[in-house]
Amino acid sequence: MSVASRPVLLVLASTYPRWPGDPEPGFVHELSRRLTDRFRVIALCPHAPGARTAERMDGVEVVRYRYAPRRWETLVNDGGIVTNLKRHRWKWLLVPGFVLMQAWRAWRLCRSERVDVVHAHWLIPQGLIAAMLGRMSGRPLPFVVTSHGADLYALRGRPLQAVKRWVLRQAAAVTVVSRAMTGELARLGVAAGRVEVLPMGVDMTARFRPDDSVGRQPDELLFVGRLVEKKGLRHLLDALPGVLRERPGVRLTVAGFGPEEPALRAQAGRLGLDGVVRFLGAVPQSELPGLYRRAGLLVAPFVEAESGDQEGLGLVMVEALACGCPVLAGDVPAVRDVLESDAWIVDARDPRRLAERIVAVLGMPESERQARVQALRDAALARFDWSATGRRYGELLERVGG
Repeated sequence: MSVASRPVLLVLASTYPRWPGDPEPGFVHELSRRLTDRFRVIALCPHAPGARTAERMDGVEVVRYRYAPRRWETLVNDGGIVTNLKRHRWKWLLVPGFVLMQAWRAWRLCRSERVDVVHAHWLIPQGLIAAMLGRMSGRPLPFVVTSHGADLYALRGRPLQAVKRWVLRQAAAVTVVSRAMTGELARLGVAAGRVEVLPMGVDMTARFRPDDSVGRQPDELLFVGRLVEKKGLRHLLDALPGVLRERPGVRLTVAGFGPEEPALRAQAGRLGLDGVVRFLGAVPQSELPGLYRRAGLLVAPFVEAESGDQEGLGLVMVEALACGCPVLAGDVPAVRDVLESDAWIVDARDPRRLAERIVAVLGMPESERQARVQALRDAALARFDWSATGRRYGELLERVGG
């Protein structure tokens, strides 16, 4: 099917790669590019300093809308919208322009490109914009809305809850990235039959895969993720002295960046961990497999943030398992979509318990640990590899747009 004859899919997103190799989360683009065999895909996302306003990436037509003077376009990156609004109250001034300009550009694209179906990532504001587009364009415009977690868990004020209920009623289909999120949707009045659990994916066949030529370092702990409250790195740092008492050779590599980095570095210094913890900063996706293949254990100490925000899924766990790396995760509901056994889950807010569990996993016989990892990897391959998730999203969007 030629590009001109394919139906047009408009993807609305907040988080999107600013350029190839951007260390910001790229799951929306990874899905979008896997839909280009079925659709002409146009992704509308916010502009950021250093990014182009329009370009083609992997077959996706990326349009980045301006919403403020260039140096102030900082609402999305380096921590995410919820975190940025919490840490910098003045950024609330950016929100009206952020929403209105995306709505304006989406409406113009719908008119000029004859969009057939919309995929809105996040209930607010993208879901709201998608719900309004049909009325603004004067013709039916079906849309799928996908919640990734923060939009569902953190935005809890009564007016925002009302907006989310309205968006969910208007959507032709609703997806969430983990089973745990269906309960939250039920509390918003969404019938279970209207919700599909469709996670984002991981490239488990080409990029994230084992490599026996890389030697695994049994005492190397790895943390991968944004340096924000819900990722829980400060709890892992609190637990490290207890780990070191049992295994003095343990070292921690931190791959990630975000607004809490200065505080976390200071915490590591206070705890006497300067020679133990290595902060790598932003790491491109292409370099992550090497970290997973070398580490003895990925620790993902997820917690529920003060705002209520928590992980919608936690794809770093899948990436690690895909590379043969054991995983220990904080006890938030979504992790059970990946780690079905309590042996790999712990209350990360309890530093003593977290330290004990890290020591226990590191002390497992290698054969037993790798057998468990292989079983988890096999289960994850059928559910999380892009070959499966991309196909399921493509079929859903074709059904809705047909």
